[in-house]
Amino acid sequence: MDDKSSRKKPPTDPKQEQLDQYRIQNTGEPMTTLQGKKRSQDTDQLKAGVRGPSLRQDYEFFEKMGHFAHEEIPERVVHARGYSAHGEFECYQSMRHVTKAKFLGEAGKKTPLTIRFSTVQGAKGSYDTARDLRCQGVKLYTEEGNVDLTTIAMPVLINQDAMKFPDAMHAYQSKQDDDIPTASGAHDLFWDYVANNDEALHMVTWIMSDRGILRSYRMMESWSINTYLFVNEQGKATFVRYVWKPVLGVHSLTQDEALKIGGIDPDFHRKDLREAIDKGFYPEYELGVQLIPLEDEFKFDFDVLDPSKFWPEELIPVQIIGKMTLNRNIQNYFTESEQVAFNPANVVPGIDFSNDPVLQGRLMAYRETQQHRLGSPNYDELPINRSLCPFTNNTRRGFMRQRIDVDQVNYHKNSLANNTPYTVPPEEGGYESYPKRVEGHVIRARSDSFKDYFSQIRIFWNSLTPVEKQHTIQAFSYQLGKVKSESVRQQNVNLLVNVDKELATIVAENIGVKPPSGSHVPISTSYPSLSQYSTPSYAATQKVGVLIGEGFNGGEVKQVLNFLQQNGVFIEIVSERLGMISGSDGSKLKVDQTFLTASPYLYDTLYIVGGISKNQDVFNANITDYIQVAYKNYKPIGVAASGQSLLQPSSKNNLAGVVYAANNPNFGKDFLAAIAQQRFWNRK
Repeated sequence: MDDKSSRKKPPTDPKQEQLDQYRIQNTGEPMTTLQGKKRSQDTDQLKAGVRGPSLRQDYEFFEKMGHFAHEEIPERVVHARGYSAHGEFECYQSMRHVTKAKFLGEAGKKTPLTIRFSTVQGAKGSYDTARDLRCQGVKLYTEEGNVDLTTIAMPVLINQDAMKFPDAMHAYQSKQDDDIPTASGAHDLFWDYVANNDEALHMVTWIMSDRGILRSYRMMESWSINTYLFVNEQGKATFVRYVWKPVLGVHSLTQDEALKIGGIDPDFHRKDLREAIDKGFYPEYELGVQLIPLEDEFKFDFDVLDPSKFWPEELIPVQIIGKMTLNRNIQNYFTESEQVAFNPANVVPGIDFSNDPVLQGRLMAYRETQQHRLGSPNYDELPINRSLCPFTNNTRRGFMRQRIDVDQVNYHKNSLANNTPYTVPPEEGGYESYPKRVEGHVIRARSDSFKDYFSQIRIFWNSLTPVEKQHTIQAFSYQLGKVKSESVRQQNVNLLVNVDKELATIVAENIGVKPPSGSHVPISTSYPSLSQYSTPSYAATQKVGVLIGEGFNGGEVKQVLNFLQQNGVFIEIVSERLGMISGSDGSKLKVDQTFLTASPYLYDTLYIVGGISKNQDVFNANITDYIQVAYKNYKPIGVAASGQSLLQPSSKNNLAGVVYAANNPNFGKDFLAAIAQQRFWNRK
């Protein structure tokens, strides 16, 4: 990660300049009605006498209260809880040999964008760290029109046909009778669905792995799932899938951390994203593409159009073609995140659609959904959705139309306006669908090539490290352990045996059902790319909680903190109370959090300094509590010379990942290396 270049001042771009004209600053301005009339009072209704009834003529009250009553719009049916940022995409290399899309046409070309991260199951008021499928929508404001690239944090989907999506979501979301649980699929209906729809198990297994509980949106790998087409100037098409690879690597919370943080800080991922951008450590993601020539459509032992199957990187290499950098935070959540609307149908010349049955369904569903949610077919005119390039067509009217069209001819093929707006031939930039060959009977059916449900799940399981497997078993046991129906629990164990006999047997024992008969599919293949531990690790942007009190060794501590900050590590000073604390040499540190307002679950690492307190026993007990949580979650721990007595070796621990400063001239470097490793799974 290039920390220095990441901290540059965010550049201006055309989309930012366009949005700026809509940004209004109220500070320092007089209060007015919506029509601009200055108001003299805003605390009381107009009444007949100071103790009398309110009057119907109080239009100022009706305007204020009426607007308030209508301020919220329907939340998204899925992806309701989300968060956004702005940035830019830079193309690394020309892709003209496979696509005529201009934003991919030359190295160094930059395109402004906005992004929205989201969970799936939970409502808008749920929490960030739930075990869930996470999604990422990127809206690229290209010179040819907007391109909406929607991806999810695993390379497989829960259903193979869009017809099944409402069923999957109905089963996944909270139950109709009690609206429980919030942001969790740990209930009977969802697992009954999984047990009776074999195609669902693949994505569910990914969600039960560490991928389902991300450490940060900044550390989220995401795939397009669907198969698109690239089309070049010569009219040649190529199958393509996209993947965003975070520069920081892919990292996750433990299940214990995810559950606890959900209650301690429901906005954990949102705050993490904002903090990194505010500090100038811009999240970066490289865009990769996997390409398959059309003539190789049937070359593989999986169907390239099946969205419930991944394309193995070891067989179909990922070509890195550009980088997305998020360099600006949103300033208004409602207008820049809640109102942003994505649609995979938003493409430009050079990008087209395959016959992927989920993609085909999404091309209808997204616009229909956004039009309902935002209340108007004119949602494209909202500032966050408006394209940078001019748009001219014959659509008119509708709720909240913003354009003031002054021409009177609003139909195609006319003489009064010289047949404008006019269509554009493909050779001059007009969009033309790729002429795919289509043949067959009209039928409601699914290709037999989609019906291998377990081979790729077995490959995924084989590819996980022992730690990842252990966590996946724990997740299945936790989720299925919440299911009340013994029959549903048994059915899922009987399904899991197709993935791995040992996995299913352990889960069966944990949830109180019979061990399954049969065995897993006989496949030994594994791919290193499927394990998140094949991705990079860095110390930069990891958050260290510094547990400290009065009388600390100023020289030692400040040297360590300066060294960590110079290497991009985020620091928070945690002590008994807010204010300033003093070192033995008179140096001072500002306290950011107290033991009460912070939590060990919110830090990637602890730095144990210790100190002097009026109530030493309570002070030491607070630090011990933090240490115990960090230690059991395998986090690195640095110990200053003054804090050594607070963490001592014993027969119950091996202190893996614990770095001591005493008699260690390389403490700073050793501690930094431990922070970069992030977890010490060999810890006793």
